[in-house]
Amino acid sequence: MHIYRHTRDVPDSFKGAVVAVGNFDGVHRGHQALIGEARRLATERGAPLGVLAFEPHPQEFFHPDAECFRLTPFRTKTRLIAELGADVVYALAFDAEMATKSAPEFVMDVLVSGLAAGHVVVGPDFRFGNGRTGNVTTLGYMGEMEGFGVAVVEPVIDDAYGKISSTSIRNALQAGRPEEAIRLLGHPWTIEARVEHGDKRGRTLGFPTANMRLDGYMKPAFGIYAVRATVMDEDEPPVRYTGVANLGVRPMFETPTPLLEAHLFDFAGDLYGRHLAVELVSYLRGEAKFTSVEALKAQIAVDADAARKALLTTLPAM
Repeated sequence: MHIYRHTRDVPDSFKGAVVAVGNFDGVHRGHQALIGEARRLATERGAPLGVLAFEPHPQEFFHPDAECFRLTPFRTKTRLIAELGADVVYALAFDAEMATKSAPEFVMDVLVSGLAAGHVVVGPDFRFGNGRTGNVTTLGYMGEMEGFGVAVVEPVIDDAYGKISSTSIRNALQAGRPEEAIRLLGHPWTIEARVEHGDKRGRTLGFPTANMRLDGYMKPAFGIYAVRATVMDEDEPPVRYTGVANLGVRPMFETPTPLLEAHLFDFAGDLYGRHLAVELVSYLRGEAKFTSVEALKAQIAVDADAARKALLTTLPAM
């Protein structure tokens, strides 16, 4: 899959595409349906399948000091979009110039002159242009005028949880309900990062951990999770493990920055500097402060056993 950061860099071979447009934070089941319809149209037309997603997310531009809310940083988002069959991602910069474009200017500058889009696929709540004045009616009218088609894909409704949205998934994760997030996403919510050196306290407790920062991710409920982890090396096939993880600030040791500390079952070796993708599968308990290191060690053993049991029932075998 190809990624372009500016319309001037897009070659003719990736113009005339069927373009799915949105933020696609989480690449959840609703996003998958929208991109799936774009894929169907692209196959029907013999055109490339493109995905237009601004980077940074517009909310990050307008509220740069707000706490991070993203389900999927850019790297993770593009990987998930690639798995859906996209040929190209137009990761256009959302900056002051883009923010001030009127709705007609966005259509003419980006969709027509920049991408020569053959068909545009959006959700019914799609808004664009300065002040969010453009909507699907505006887009459809301009499509008729400029010669591109427009398809509107309705939201996906889950039988148990209703309309699927990135907001509903964030709420589930912040409430300690990763199983609900898995159902709405259509895949486990995953934190991807390189493993950093920590204080090596886990080794002294008999449970060595891979320490990862949450940079670029929203913060889910702090606590202990059953997890699955994939060790990803550039020169070797990915290898998957199950495990147990602490996500938070470790009240007993007062970690200043929230961390994900994952202990992988049946793993032997060095993970420092390696890229790890950790899936939150089941929430076991909240963080707690213990009266002694021995009490903590005993609880970690209990948590590891609970994680093994949860992993047997929550997700299919690897």
